[in-house]
Amino acid sequence: MPLFDADTLAGWLQHLEALHPSAIDMGLARVTQVRDAMGLTPSFPVLTVAGTNGKGSVCAMLSSMFRAAGYKVGTYTSPHLIDYNERVRINMQPAADADLLASFRAIEAARGEITLTYFEFGTLAAMRQFIDEGVDVAIMEVGLGGRLDAVNVFDPDVAGVVSIDLDHQSYLGDTRELIGAEKAGIFRAGKPALCADPNPPQSIIDLASRVGAPLQLVGRDFGFMKEGEGNQWVFWGAQGKHHALPIPALRGSYQMGNATLAIAMLDEVRLKLPVGIGDIKRGLLEVEWPARCQVLPGRPQTVLDVAHNPHAARALRQALDQMGYAAKTHAVFGAMGDKDIGGVVSALADRIDHWYLAAPQLPRAASTEQLQAAVLQAAPQALTSAYGSVEQAWKAACEQAAETDRILVFGSFYTVAEVMAAQHGNGSR
Repeated sequence: MPLFDADTLAGWLQHLEALHPSAIDMGLARVTQVRDAMGLTPSFPVLTVAGTNGKGSVCAMLSSMFRAAGYKVGTYTSPHLIDYNERVRINMQPAADADLLASFRAIEAARGEITLTYFEFGTLAAMRQFIDEGVDVAIMEVGLGGRLDAVNVFDPDVAGVVSIDLDHQSYLGDTRELIGAEKAGIFRAGKPALCADPNPPQSIIDLASRVGAPLQLVGRDFGFMKEGEGNQWVFWGAQGKHHALPIPALRGSYQMGNATLAIAMLDEVRLKLPVGIGDIKRGLLEVEWPARCQVLPGRPQTVLDVAHNPHAARALRQALDQMGYAAKTHAVFGAMGDKDIGGVVSALADRIDHWYLAAPQLPRAASTEQLQAAVLQAAPQALTSAYGSVEQAWKAACEQAAETDRILVFGSFYTVAEVMAAQHGNGSR
C-alpha cells in the first residue's frame, strides 16, 4: 500500500516532491529508462521550445494557432501558477485530476526502483496523457536548459530557442555561450532548428552544424516587418510570407519576436499540419497566457508579470513604458534567493515609487532583508516596506495606491501565484 493518499492529486504531488533526493538532477538516463519501460513513443509531431525567457508565450501562441485550425493540441508548460493541472493542457484546457492520477499510477508501476524528480515524473505523465488522448500535435516547453532536461527524451520534429541570457548559472554555465550550448541540446539531425535571439551565441550555430540540424536564425532566415500605417505586420520565412497579421493579444512589444518564432515553427510542420492564414490571425488574437504583462481590469491598474531575471525585467520595463501614464508605481516584489536580484531591481528601480517586499512561501525564497538590501543598493533613496507574506504586501499596496497609480506584482512565478491565489480566495497546490 502506498504511504501517501493515492486517491488525490495533492497526495501524489507530495509523493513526487519526496521521491528523489534532489529537486533538480540534470541527466536523461533515469527518465529514458522509464519512458522506454512505458513505451512512450509519440506518433504525432512534437514541437519543443527552449530559451531563457519567452518559452511559455511561444507555446501558448503555437497552441492557439493550431487550435484555431481545428487540431487537438497537447501543451506541456511549467511551472504552474495556481493548480498543477495548468502544466498539462488539452486544447488549452487544464487536465482533469483523474487523468493525471491515471498517468501517475502508470509511471509509478513502470519505474520500479528508479527514482524520478518531480519534473521528470510530470513530463512523462504529460506525454502519456497526450498519447492516450490522441492529440494531433504536442507543444513541449523545456523546464531548464535543454540538453539534459526531461523534455529532451522526446525527439522534436521542430526545435525552437527563443532567447539566451544569464539564468540558472549554477546548472547551465555563467556565459551566454555555455547557456546557448545547453539550450541547443534539443536540436536533432535533419530536423528544423530555429533561434529567435537576435544575437545568437556562436555555440548555437556550432552545435546545429555538429548535429546536422538545419538552423534558421531570426533576421537572416525568418523575421517580421511592419505593414502599412496600422497595427498589422508581415511574417517572412523559409516557407514564404504571411501578410496583414494582427498584433498578438499578449502585451509587450517583445511578443512580436515570440510570435515570429511561433509562426516559423508552425510553418515547418505545414505538410503534416497545415494551418491557414485565417487560423494564424485568429490564434494571435485569441491567445491567452496569464501573468505575462497581464493587466487586470479595474483601477488602480494592476500588472502581473513573472519576470525573475534581468533579461525579463528589462522587457517588463519596456512594456510598462508602453502602457502609458501612471501617477505612481507600487511594486509588490518577492524573488528566489538564487536569482540575480540586484540585476532585476536595477532594471526597474527608476520606474518604481514604492516597494512592498515579501518572501514567497518557499524555502529558497530570498528574505525581506535580502530584498531590501538589493533595492537600496540599486536605489538608495527608494521607499521600501517589508511584510510577512506576499498577500499582506499586495493588500498594503492596494490600500495605498490611488486610482491613477499602478500596482506591479513581479519577481517570481511564486510571487505572482500567491497574489492570484489571494484574489481567488484559495491556496495553490
